[in-house]
Amino acid sequence: MKHISTVWADKIDKSCPLPEYPRPQLVRENWMNLNGIYEYAVTSDTNTLPEKFDGEILVPFSIESELSGVCRALSEDERLWYRRKFTPDETFAGKRAMLRFGAVDWQCKVWVNGKIAGEHTGGYNPFSFDITDLLVDGENELVVKVFDPTDAGHQQRGKQIRKPFSFWYTATSGIWQTVWLEPVNTCRIENIRLTPDIDKEIIRIETNCSCDCGKLTAKILDGANTVFEGEISADAEIAVPDAKLWSPETPFLYDLELTLDCDGEKDEIKSYFGMRKFSIITDADGYPRLALNNEIYFQTGLLDQGYWPESQLTPPSDEAMIFDIEKMKALGFNMLRKHIKEEPLRWYYHCDRLGMLVWQDMISGGKNIGPILAGGLPGIGIHVKDNLYKSFHRDLPEWREEFKEELFGLLDNLYNCVSICCWVPFNEGWGQFDAFEIGNKVKAYDPTRFVDHASGWHDQGGCDFKSIHKYIFPIHKPSSRAIKGRPFVVSEYGGYSWNIKEHAWNPIRSFGYIPFTSKEAITKAYVNLHEKQIIPLIKKGLCATVYTQVSDVEFEVNGIYTYDRKVLKIDEQAIIDMNNKMTY
Repeated sequence: MKHISTVWADKIDKSCPLPEYPRPQLVRENWMNLNGIYEYAVTSDTNTLPEKFDGEILVPFSIESELSGVCRALSEDERLWYRRKFTPDETFAGKRAMLRFGAVDWQCKVWVNGKIAGEHTGGYNPFSFDITDLLVDGENELVVKVFDPTDAGHQQRGKQIRKPFSFWYTATSGIWQTVWLEPVNTCRIENIRLTPDIDKEIIRIETNCSCDCGKLTAKILDGANTVFEGEISADAEIAVPDAKLWSPETPFLYDLELTLDCDGEKDEIKSYFGMRKFSIITDADGYPRLALNNEIYFQTGLLDQGYWPESQLTPPSDEAMIFDIEKMKALGFNMLRKHIKEEPLRWYYHCDRLGMLVWQDMISGGKNIGPILAGGLPGIGIHVKDNLYKSFHRDLPEWREEFKEELFGLLDNLYNCVSICCWVPFNEGWGQFDAFEIGNKVKAYDPTRFVDHASGWHDQGGCDFKSIHKYIFPIHKPSSRAIKGRPFVVSEYGGYSWNIKEHAWNPIRSFGYIPFTSKEAITKAYVNLHEKQIIPLIKKGLCATVYTQVSDVEFEVNGIYTYDRKVLKIDEQAIIDMNNKMTY
């Protein structure tokens, strides 16, 4: 592979990469970032701490990535070990010490000072352990052991694969999001759930506390102005009169402060929320349309894989995350479909404050379903029932339960993100099963957002969309029988490619749906695609589009930006002009 990197790769502070507080909607003043240099070792399967470590690794970058300093694959027969020392400061005196992981792929065990702190399975959701009783005065030792078989296993892994090619990408194993330590009270706020209702002009705040003996108070701020201040119940509805509504054009956020007072011991957190509503309404021609804040709103989006040449699934910095969002917004896009990846919470925070709608995919899993189910049958309009568990490689009940547990863990983790407007449980039949039932369960769990129950291929007639993917062949509106009264969305299309060799991951072996060899040629094709196929469909009921894609990723050169984010392949003004035309 060719060595390419973004401009942020050389700016990493190796003593503490990604130094920002990782959980913007549940912020405490005191915390200790545990990113940085760890010792690492790769061994066979054993619970015995290695006698000798192989070298150093930079956390939170995966062992396969360049920024980790290791850049080697992990096989299904190997185990990855981490070790580092840490010394809690004076803010931990008299407090409980919570060890938090943003994400570790895939299965891990954690020891503190030689004693087990806990175990976790699942490569994308955050988890925590109370390690108070394992700590000693002064220096402490943290050890993490990871098992990650990637595509040799059944787990949720998205596009990760051990031997990357085409649109399958290098595996991410081990710690790949921030690790931190947080001092908390015994009586504390564990979590919050924020649900705006612009019709009732209220914000619902559900607070989960570790005890029920404290007094809970809230303060809501509109900039410098106090909207509300006072005592609330654990399940409270607070009036937000004449609310400033959130949208991509006006991404206004209210500040929220919560305090739990237990006999004078106070736990204080800071958060935020946005007042907005997603719904489906019927237009004057009888078409169901997506609406934002009770008005029809056309969503013009991009597929966003969230990969980086030097760090893979882990964004190299806050600035890198902001770049992608700001550049896409400047081009006139108002939505990103986060494709079978769950980002660090700070990415969603930047979408919230900058104003970018998000469709959030669940991470796919299981084995490759083969060419017939993966493209052959859908290509001729045949969608099969997804209770054929063996065909979709979801044969074992425990595999299906594991998927559902991780799916609802994702919903819980991201529920408060203002920008998320749609959940996507399944993509193109990859590990799909019971999508109608699961889509309905997601909708019942969160009725405030849209659900694309089966994006692309094997539509089961579920909520909320008729969602199609179309590459290479012309895009047409599905029949009324297929749509079944649902909004019609093109949730993947385009994929126009240009392999710019100086900025390519692999200049020789590249993948793209329709190749071009110049900016002029790809721009002309992009404009023709939208003027002749996409824009005419809007008046026929098309509600949203997702163009493939934000940037190249490894072998795949379908991006409007190169993988290193240094070249915009399509003429900027042409993209803006097309997006300006894509309105209802």
